[in-house]
Amino acid sequence: MSALQPSEVDRPALARGRSAAADADRKSVSAALRRAEFGDRLRSLLLAAPLLVLLALSFGIPIVLLLSRAVYDPTIADALPRTAAALSGWNGQGLPADDAFTALASDLKDDQVKGTAYELAKSLNARLPGARSQVLKTVRKLGDDSGQPPLEIMKSVPFWSAPSTWPAIQNGTRSFTSFYLLSALDLRWNTDGGIERVPPEQAIFVQVFLRTFLVAAAVTLATLILGFPLAYLIANLPKGPAAVLIVAVLLPFWTSILVRTAAWTVLLQKFGLVNDLLLWVGVASDRLDLMYSRMGLIIAMTHIQLPFTLLPIYSVMRTIQPSQMKAAYSLGARPFTAFRRIYLPQVFPGVMAGCLLTFILCLGYYITPALIGGASDQLISNFIANYVNVELNWEMAAALSFILLVFTLALFGIFARILGLDRLKLV
Repeated sequence: MSALQPSEVDRPALARGRSAAADADRKSVSAALRRAEFGDRLRSLLLAAPLLVLLALSFGIPIVLLLSRAVYDPTIADALPRTAAALSGWNGQGLPADDAFTALASDLKDDQVKGTAYELAKSLNARLPGARSQVLKTVRKLGDDSGQPPLEIMKSVPFWSAPSTWPAIQNGTRSFTSFYLLSALDLRWNTDGGIERVPPEQAIFVQVFLRTFLVAAAVTLATLILGFPLAYLIANLPKGPAAVLIVAVLLPFWTSILVRTAAWTVLLQKFGLVNDLLLWVGVASDRLDLMYSRMGLIIAMTHIQLPFTLLPIYSVMRTIQPSQMKAAYSLGARPFTAFRRIYLPQVFPGVMAGCLLTFILCLGYYITPALIGGASDQLISNFIANYVNVELNWEMAAALSFILLVFTLALFGIFARILGLDRLKLV
């Protein structure tokens, strides 16, 4: 045995040394790769930083501030500080002590001087229908120089002695509130501190949400029924005719949604082209009232949304080789079996993506229901717009928007869970 050759005792230690050196080399290589990847990600982030900042300033922060108004409303608390202090020890039963009436009178006088009495009346009116006129009437009485004590003026207005008035004021003196979110679901707090449904004649929002989802589902189904065969036809035609059909599909994008909706208001008239066509074909024996109806709304929305369902399906279909179906036929599969087991599973991600895109867009429709839908066909976006533009109730608009956003994100999460985000093919 040579003197330079390792002994039997030294060989395990030498092997361990070589293994440790190899592990150290692998760790150093992995660390170098991580540093290189971190540098690439950092450079990519720095390049995208201006766009991210712009999106945050112009979109993210305004949306968060708007949605925060669904749970934060300091109007009553800021307008009635003395009343809030006087009600701090009240148990909510019966009427509070006279010092609460006196404190409320002092707060109303101050609000009249500061010019915030109308905002208080509007905010309280959202909790107690009819409160706006009562608050403004009381403010006028307190401003008169009749010499009548403020306590007598407050008790002379029946509104302030109603059982429901003071609990609403006490709840309103809390800046953070669940009132608007519960109202958006037709719920409210009762006098026992529990949650109950509002009376049937006041329950409107759950029905509107259900209507919105049903209309969106009907439009999504209609676009899928029309779009799937058309996408299949385009994907299997020669390039020339396929390009013509693609242009025809994209042609509505050349005009705004307002123009397209206005065009449907002409087509759906009782003596419009759609009724003429139905009579000529023999589908209907009399002219139909399609304007201001649910059917007319679905027809117009289907036309507008058809490209959003068709294009994701077509983008997947054009990647499927025709030889796959031919191979299935050659192996004895019938056309329907080959379509169901070979073609449809590959198209499924595009179908899901197109349907998801159309459904989510339909949830936010405003112009088309406003122009074509009737009074019973208005969707949740129309109510949100009414609260913003007409009633100036930003808190209720924020609550409805928040509920709609939660439903939309939940739907997207279900789709992502079932299909996987990596399989969604939008283009």
